Amino acid sequence: MSAAFDPTTYTEQLNAKAERLRALLAPFDAPAPQVFDSPQAHYRLRAEFRLWREGGDRHYAMFAPGEKHQAILIDDFPIASQRINDLMPRLKAAWQASEALSNRLFQVEFLTTLAGDAMVTLCYHRPLDEAWEAAAQALAGELQVSVVGRSKGKRLVIGRDYALEKLEVAGRVFSYRQPEGAFTQPNGTVNQKMLGWAFEAIGERDDDLLELYCGNGNFTLPLATRVRQVLATEISKTSVNAALSNLDENGIDNVTLVRLSAEELTQALNEVRPFRRLQGIDLKRYAFGTVFVDPPRAGMDPDTCELTRRFERILYISCNPETLAANIAQLHDTHRIERCALFDQFPYTHHMESGVLLVRR
Repeated sequence: MSAAFDPTTYTEQLNAKAERLRALLAPFDAPAPQVFDSPQAHYRLRAEFRLWREGGDRHYAMFAPGEKHQAILIDDFPIASQRINDLMPRLKAAWQASEALSNRLFQVEFLTTLAGDAMVTLCYHRPLDEAWEAAAQALAGELQVSVVGRSKGKRLVIGRDYALEKLEVAGRVFSYRQPEGAFTQPNGTVNQKMLGWAFEAIGERDDDLLELYCGNGNFTLPLATRVRQVLATEISKTSVNAALSNLDENGIDNVTLVRLSAEELTQALNEVRPFRRLQGIDLKRYAFGTVFVDPPRAGMDPDTCELTRRFERILYISCNPETLAANIAQLHDTHRIERCALFDQFPYTHHMESGVLLVRR
């Protein structure tokens, strides 16, 4: 479900989301949420388009949900960053002028950052050859971007396979590598507000933090500066490697990162079975005061939810308020909501990001 892009309705839509979140959290005596708004245009840092042939040329295209045959042709994309909008016609002109770039090109992905970096991924139904590589080299130089070419079983990178982001939290600037193909927060301005809220909510601590689903370290970097030490987990190899690079780049040395799923960590903490990936890590040396979770849309599974119950404080960022409410219902007998927030990551849609701090009763 989505609404049409119409900045004149933005405030009304945001108020409706805030009311929906209040209603979902009302059974748990939640305080009124802090509401963090989004820029009303050019807020999305990444975009993905299929290409559609019409009039003898390929055009950027999107499809309505469930529709595969009726394309919506796009010349500009006002919800996307200004950099994406600037790149779109220049990239189109480049593939129109180059058989090496256009031949069997079927999808284009853009990743940009608030720091001004940009990466373009071109996806093909054919092997990539030397002619493509030469054309892509020229394209990267002309557009001042990194270019990634993808075809079945192969990836060629011109420049870097990540975009560089810089985000400021409480006066400190953190640098992030955002890998091609990996998850990153789409709305950079709102992401920065989320980081600031989480930084404030956790407070200055003299104990340790357990973080589940840490991704590329988006929250890990600022939160690590608020606690004694962090044990962070993530299952994606790409995200783990990016997080390790980000920790090193920012000089943060109090984080131990383990490639485990939340379910596996639950088993390890409950001493159900040992894990080779935890070799050399003494879980008993941690004095965890807070657990931070940022789960996928399905929320925490019941066992992980029970794991979080043992912590004094649960800092929870959610991309699905319904599964957030379901998880809070499981925890409500032992924890109360001390603060909550709405982050408008996805204007003009029903989707919202929210956050709660739960503390033991």
